Amino acid sequence: MTATVTPLTVPMINDVIALMDQGAPFITARTASDYWAYATLFSSTCPVAHVDGELAGAVMAFRSQDEPDQIYVQDVMVHPNHRRKGITSALLGTVRAQAAAWGCARLWLTSEPDNRAADAAWKALGWSNVPGDQAVDGVQVVSDFKGPGKDRAVYELLLA
Repeated sequence: MTATVTPLTVPMINDVIALMDQGAPFITARTASDYWAYATLFSSTCPVAHVDGELAGAVMAFRSQDEPDQIYVQDVMVHPNHRRKGITSALLGTVRAQAAAWGCARLWLTSEPDNRAADAAWKALGWSNVPGDQAVDGVQVVSDFKGPGKDRAVYELLLA
């Protein structure tokens, strides 16, 4: 199995929506209009992976306008049939390479505190759980990070 990683394009939007829908409840539903913006404005940090012509995974990530040395990873989803085969690593490697080309110092993302699979995946991929103001089952969590009642575990990958 070899994954082909390319930037997100407009013709891929419906397939990406179907893939991301499988991430519920941890991935928030987005509209075709959102993905159009990702494909036309942020494609260099929104890679998708195909295996044998099938969409195997996708990442939606964006360079910060306020802190341009940082890239925020919004969504990561790998199709259940393609998990544990290096797809996430390949996709995030593409984002990391773009970050390095831009001279970025940090990639970061957030996750729901109870998403144990995500916590294990980020740590296995070398990301650090940033200290928070509380711990949930051993995961550091920042209260109200994305607004009232929206606590999040925050992870970072520092680029050297």
